[in-house]
Amino acid sequence: MKTLRKTLLIGLAVLSMGAGTALSAHADEGRHGAAARQEKMQAHMAEMFTHRMAMLHDKLKLSAAQEGAWTTYVAAITPAAGAMQHPDRAAIAAMPAPDRLEHALTATRTHITTMEGHLAALKTFYAVLTPEQKKVFDDNVMGGAHGPSHMGMMMHH
Repeated sequence: MKTLRKTLLIGLAVLSMGAGTALSAHADEGRHGAAARQEKMQAHMAEMFTHRMAMLHDKLKLSAAQEGAWTTYVAAITPAAGAMQHPDRAAIAAMPAPDRLEHALTATRTHITTMEGHLAALKTFYAVLTPEQKKVFDDNVMGGAHGPSHMGMMMHH
């Protein structure tokens, strides 16, 4: 029984040392690893946005006269590089409560301003579509025929 207990204790000690090594290797990666993951995610999101816009473009079957409006629309709703930057949680946690709320309000105002720009671009583009194209657009953007959980072709970034 003592040998079993001793073997278990040695095994646990070896496992904990291995876990400690793995944790320290991950800790060394630190913010650089998080930045690399975020960069990779942003690249993936940009690729998906481009893919969705290409699919929508094909479904709409735009005329040559509508292409300029399409280009302007896509340029207006394309997420800016770094648009998904997450705030430094430690810095925010260190702020006094009023500053944290002010920071949140500023972020909300920025988001609203962005969405208002998207809406203006959407209305301008939508105005040049035929009724059939409007139906296709409605079915494929911001939920549409896919329901509210499927954010579809636009603005989910």
